[in-house]
Amino acid sequence: MHLSRTDLNLFVVLDAIYSQGSITRASQVLNLSQPALSHALARLRTMFDDPLFVRQGAAMVPTPFTRGIITQVRQGLQLFEASLQTDQSFHPSQTQRRFHLGLRDVFEATILPPLVQKISEQAPGITIASVRVDRREIETALSSGDLDMVLEVPIPLSNQIRQQRVSRDRLIVLSRKGHPQMPKKKNQVLALDTYLQQAHVLVSSRRQGVGLEDFELNREGLRRQISLRCQHYFAACRVVSETDLLLTMPEQYASIANAQFMNRIDPFPLATQPIDAHLYWHSSADNDPANSWLREQLLNLMHP
Repeated sequence: MHLSRTDLNLFVVLDAIYSQGSITRASQVLNLSQPALSHALARLRTMFDDPLFVRQGAAMVPTPFTRGIITQVRQGLQLFEASLQTDQSFHPSQTQRRFHLGLRDVFEATILPPLVQKISEQAPGITIASVRVDRREIETALSSGDLDMVLEVPIPLSNQIRQQRVSRDRLIVLSRKGHPQMPKKKNQVLALDTYLQQAHVLVSSRRQGVGLEDFELNREGLRRQISLRCQHYFAACRVVSETDLLLTMPEQYASIANAQFMNRIDPFPLATQPIDAHLYWHSSADNDPANSWLREQLLNLMHP
């Protein structure tokens, strides 16, 4: 296969069918007729000598060959797009682009409202899709182009993934007003022994495993009693407001999730390292002006 005899638009079609899982949806995204897309798929199948996708019901399921090349295809498309936009013609107000961000609920609640406001003012053609991603899949998602950026705690990744620290937080403890075991005096701090004697809520998207606060406790040989495990801090805040359970969570998000419930806030009764959040993106997006513009907005919002 020689590049000079290859229609590069075919790779755009391949990526669209892979992303949408449907010729109908891919044709809508690319603004092409279904016959035109089917013709392009036929050319791709001949070029690669592989079915590329197998129909299962209404879905187009990629073959192992397609799964094996899609990361390289997407990286190539990103590089081509970036190279076409490296001049001075980039204007946020004229850009039509959809970005996929990997965000946990903590960051959705804190960063999406001001980010969407900024985009609506300066780049109304940009749309955002926020999705949750397993930490073990971040590098794969960024490399394949499934995600454009991720906000997450520090994790080890290869040199192909760029990162920058964007925020620093600390742990606090929530309890209902009038909790019988919490300190009664105004300036009295929550004692570690008191904290450990209470029942706790753990917020996690995983079915098993401990939280960040438990890692800190375990380092000191300490354990706490987890009476409830749930998926979202908002739900946990409500549970705390109606029970004697305690909730440990990041302070910045507590100012939002706890606003409705007005639970008591105490410092976490153990000295811990700050909770850092990093912004991650793939090196192939370094010179993409739209990606760079959005990264700049995120950095400015998290470092006002």
